[in-house]
Amino acid sequence: MAKATSTAPEERQRDAERSQAGILAAARDEFAEYGLAGARMDRIAERAGLNKRLIYYYFEDKERLFASVLEQAYKDIRQQERELHLLDLEPVQAVRRLVEFTWHYYLDHPEFITLLNSANLHRGRHLPDIERAQALNSTLVDTLAEVLERGRREGLFRGGVDPVQLYVSIAGIAYFYLSNNHTLSAIFGRDLLSPKARNERLSHMSDVILGYLLRS
Repeated sequence: MAKATSTAPEERQRDAERSQAGILAAARDEFAEYGLAGARMDRIAERAGLNKRLIYYYFEDKERLFASVLEQAYKDIRQQERELHLLDLEPVQAVRRLVEFTWHYYLDHPEFITLLNSANLHRGRHLPDIERAQALNSTLVDTLAEVLERGRREGLFRGGVDPVQLYVSIAGIAYFYLSNNHTLSAIFGRDLLSPKARNERLSHMSDVILGYLLRS
């Protein structure tokens, strides 16, 4: 009996974690499809296969749920960036790998782009509190700073490069292309998401970033 009693709280905790994870996944898809304003808690509950009251129990309201989804989205991309082990690579290879990863992550996770679009539409007020937001991103900035410094010491990279500015450039040239692909494709009369165009874009992005970093 003692053993059953001791494992019951653990099982309840696992059930709670599974429920919250299911809610976050369902809410991510709902917010990505409809935005914050158009998302409906009834549909999120239906997507998650859970009672709507449970969503309110864990996340209180739609605004806080969106903030939690956004935080989880940042956690997911930062975790996968850590798994790149950029510090184990040569500086040029590390930067190229980060460019490639960012491009493919955005391609494979279009919901990330639409979530960011919605968050920016609301002026970023749903981001985690400033300390948590900075903590989520500080590891990537520190890693990129070390890669840049190694490249500078080895005579490969120019000095004085701000790692935050560099990452914004890497993310920006991928983000803009994909978030605006419908209008850009129409304006220029080209399918900018064809396999050929995607490969060309990645090559261009790598050349632009490394062209800026590499010493002539």
